[in-house]
Amino acid sequence: MKAVSRSLNFGKSVSDNGWGMFTTFLKYKLEEQGKKLVNVDRFFASSQTCSVYGYKNAKTKNLALREWDCPQCKTHHDRDVNAAVNIRNEGMRLVNALP
Repeated sequence: MKAVSRSLNFGKSVSDNGWGMFTTFLKYKLEEQGKKLVNVDRFFASSQTCSVYGYKNAKTKNLALREWDCPQCKTHHDRDVNAAVNIRNEGMRLVNALP
């Protein structure tokens, strides 16, 4: 998809189409199993929020900062692991809010 978008100068629309097809297929396969696909907002502050206490640390906007300590609960976080935990928790919250 990336090579086609570059060679034909379609830009982002062709790349987005590939992602859209993937999510459509994934949603279909999950529904076959009685499951749901949940989208977490792309601007959700997953790596900036303490997964234990909920404190939002503005200093972690710097992507070079790979680890940080929550000033409230003193928990040590790996940026990526903390983000994964927060995304999982947000997804579960959204699933439970569905009708």
